[in-house]
Amino acid sequence: MDAFISLRKSIEKLVRIKCSNYKEDYIKRRILSRMRLTNTEDFEAYHKYLLENPQEIDLLRKALTINVTKFFRDPEVFEVIRREILPDLARRKGTIRIWCAGCATGEEPYSIAILAHELMALHKDASVTIYATDIDAVVLKKAMAGIYDRKALENVDGKRLRKHFISHDDGTFEVRPHIKELVKFRQHDLMSGIPIARYLDAVTCRNVTIYFTEKQKNDLTHLFYSALAIDGYYVMGKTEYLAREVEHLFTPYNVMQKILRKAA
Repeated sequence: MDAFISLRKSIEKLVRIKCSNYKEDYIKRRILSRMRLTNTEDFEAYHKYLLENPQEIDLLRKALTINVTKFFRDPEVFEVIRREILPDLARRKGTIRIWCAGCATGEEPYSIAILAHELMALHKDASVTIYATDIDAVVLKKAMAGIYDRKALENVDGKRLRKHFISHDDGTFEVRPHIKELVKFRQHDLMSGIPIARYLDAVTCRNVTIYFTEKQKNDLTHLFYSALAIDGYYVMGKTEYLAREVEHLFTPYNVMQKILRKAA
C-alpha cells in the first residue's frame, strides 16, 4: 500500500479527521510541516512516529485544523453585522438565532455576542442566541474558557475591552459572563451533513471552506441553506465563493463583504 494512503487511514482513525474532505495538497503540506518538526524523512517514517508517540495526535490535529483568528477579524464585515444585519433581525424577528460554524477558539462568536449585547441594550425586546461549533474539542475547551492574549484583542477598542473583558495579572483578558452566556459551544462536524439547528437567522462560516474540496464546499452550501430561514443571512470568508452549481440557493446582500441571503 502507498505510504501516504496508509498514513491517511491512520489519521482518519486516530485524529478523527476525514482527509478526503480536504484538498490532498493541503493535507500533504500540513503533514510535511509536522515531518520537519519531528525529523522524519518520509511518510512511512512519520507514520511510524505518529503510532509510537500519542502526543503527536493532538499536534497533528492542530496542524490540520488551523485556527488563526482574532476578535473582529475583518472589521468591515462586523460593521455590516452591527449596523444592518442585527437591527434588521431585531425588527423582523425579536428572537435571533445565529450559528457560527467552525468557530475555532471562540473569537468570532464572542465578537458577534458583543454586538448582540449592544443591540439588546437598544432593542429591549430582542434576544440573541449564538451556536458556536467546531470539530476540535481542544479548541472548544479554550473557547469556553474565554481567555485571550492582547494580540487577539487588537481590534477591540478600549471601551469594549473594559466593559466586556476581565483583565488578569498575567496580561490576559477573560470574556465577562454577560457575553459568555449568549454563546452555546458544541462539538460538531460540518461534514456530518446535519445542521446544528434549523430556521436560523444567520450563519457565519468564514475562512473554513478554503481547505475543502469543491464537492465539500457545495455540500456545505446545501447544509447552510437547509439550516437557514428564508431571507436568513450567510456570511462567508473574504476569499470564499459559491460554485455555479449552488449559487442559485442564495442572493447577494453585500458583495464586497461576502454576505448573502437565502433565496426563497
